Amino acid sequence: MGAVVAAGLLWAAMQVLAPPVPADSLPPPRFLEEAAGVAHRYDGGFNFFVGGGVAVFDCDQDQVPDLFFAGGTNQAAMFRNQSVKGGPLSFSPVEDDPDVVMTNVTGAYPLDVDGDALVDLAVLRYGENVMLRGLGNCHFARANETWSVDGGNEWTAAFSAKWDEGSSMPTMAFGNYLAPEGQQSGECSDHYLFRPEANAYGAPVVLRPGLCTLSILFSDWGRSGRADLRMTNDRHYYREGQDQLWRVEDGETPRLYDANDGWQRMQIWGMGIASQDLTGDGLPEVFLTSQGDNKLQTLMGDQSSPTYGDIAFELGATAHRPYTGGDALPSTAWHAEFEDINNDSLMDLYIAKGNVEAQEGYAARDPSNLLVRSRDGTFTEGAPEAGLVNFARARGGAVVDLNMDGMPDLVEVNRRENVELWRNLGSPGNWLEVKIGQRDANRDAIGSWVELDLGGRITSRELTVGGGHAGGQLGWVHFGLGDLTSARLRVIWPDGETSRWWRVGANQFLIVDREHPRPVRWEA
Repeated sequence: MGAVVAAGLLWAAMQVLAPPVPADSLPPPRFLEEAAGVAHRYDGGFNFFVGGGVAVFDCDQDQVPDLFFAGGTNQAAMFRNQSVKGGPLSFSPVEDDPDVVMTNVTGAYPLDVDGDALVDLAVLRYGENVMLRGLGNCHFARANETWSVDGGNEWTAAFSAKWDEGSSMPTMAFGNYLAPEGQQSGECSDHYLFRPEANAYGAPVVLRPGLCTLSILFSDWGRSGRADLRMTNDRHYYREGQDQLWRVEDGETPRLYDANDGWQRMQIWGMGIASQDLTGDGLPEVFLTSQGDNKLQTLMGDQSSPTYGDIAFELGATAHRPYTGGDALPSTAWHAEFEDINNDSLMDLYIAKGNVEAQEGYAARDPSNLLVRSRDGTFTEGAPEAGLVNFARARGGAVVDLNMDGMPDLVEVNRRENVELWRNLGSPGNWLEVKIGQRDANRDAIGSWVELDLGGRITSRELTVGGGHAGGQLGWVHFGLGDLTSARLRVIWPDGETSRWWRVGANQFLIVDREHPRPVRWEA
């Protein structure tokens, strides 16, 4: 490693280790597994070794998150949230919607495509991808023909979307895995970018080379005002490839960043992407799941250049082997998600783990991680203390407040076993949950940054659609406040307009409407 690179990594690590303003870091809370009325399993053979995502969003307009699960060879399923505030988790299946009942589903992502304030779904499949238009009350209608979206016939497990300025509909990207007709030779499919034309979509733009991606994410990585498309790819199926970053400028042909731009070649068994500013500089760090060592990348030097250094080892975030269970072989990681699980204002990290099937050379007993962040910036394993140890082969997941008590719960999708829901039993830390929106197009203000000033230290959350492993969330943004009883909140909207700072109290739900002069409290 060159001296300049080493110096950059040291500087980045020192920034990450800067102590936050709220008092002390907190231990992980205890979790309680609850059946919650959810009977569902992700199943299938080789074509469903990957995937198994969950989409978390409000499907019935009550501001409470509901769940849509991929099923593989089983039918996909929608579950309505009936949990009482602060009480046990409770869901009921939505059984009377024929357009939701489909097989070969690998994952799904929620977004409001047509700006009608009803959440739609991009459903990923082995075979034709399906766009579902939200009708309200957890019902949907097929919209491929309405929106002129060619669902193709690929093996799709990755999706992301962004809104370009002035566009009434999102630009959507579908990331594909092995070519269905070339699985014996290990041939990877190309990927497809859909750009809106009026109220529908034109012919897809081919993103080539396709390198068997399993997670993609549009993110404004350098805070330039433009979201580019990051892809993490499975090196098992390519020789000359690498992870990729596409520059996707409105009206221009997408192009790959390369060494001339500062992009550094990296080859991993890429499975999932999680993005979050950990340093307080407003620029997101990127966690990439893999087999063996996972990567935690931070931007080095000039933010106009996508040059990243890895700080996973320094911060204890490699999560490369099981922490319990007696299996010393390397881990296999899938979905990853940053969230403040214990409300101490420090971002923690959940990583879903599980052997591909019965793959030799990798741990068979491979429990998921709950990496809890300490005041010095490092991560330590918190799953045993939290009561989360289990040896199911996890795939997708979500960390989300399901019973609206200000404490993030956990959803985990398992291969060939029932979905698991874990209720967070509580932490002494204070919290805040925020939902933002605007009128007409891009109703959920994707591309915004929600910032919280915790007594001089800024926590920044970018609103995105994509990343994770085969599933994502749309809805409330959660912040832990530690022992602070108030903070300052502002929104940087997708077009760059910045709201004023609002002083807000702890332990409440706030709706920020761009047309209103200040946030409005919502009662669960």
